[in-house]
Amino acid sequence: MKPRHKRLALILGGLCVLGIAAALVLQALNSSLAFFVTPTEIASGKAPRDANFRLGGLVKTGSLRRDGLTAHFIVTDTAREITVSYTGILPDLFKEGRGVVAQGRIGTDGGFEATEVLAKHDENYMPPEAKHAVDQAHKQLGVGQQ
Repeated sequence: MKPRHKRLALILGGLCVLGIAAALVLQALNSSLAFFVTPTEIASGKAPRDANFRLGGLVKTGSLRRDGLTAHFIVTDTAREITVSYTGILPDLFKEGRGVVAQGRIGTDGGFEATEVLAKHDENYMPPEAKHAVDQAHKQLGVGQQ
């Protein structure tokens, strides 16, 4: 084999290995990727049906009820609402009327089945995605505008 052919074979082999590595990295990233949506986007059908995603908004006051370890509550962006069910222990900072981000998927009943619930960490903080969703809903409804 000529040196030129050896170099060409080495370059092609390197490109194949690089392509396989890139494909594996992209597949790993895609499986762990979770999109953020609001109750309004779920109602309009923009939420992924067969994939995990994050739902953000405010926990509706008076909506929390518990059945053993399963908690049921309503998340709202002040324009739309969706019922969330979560089996497990809720974070200590989880309270009605405060911001929340829940990760999971839409269940067969149309509600959101959460696998993880994150609550804000102090009284001035709201997850940026949830704050943006609430602000957008207020703009659409004309709330707070003079």
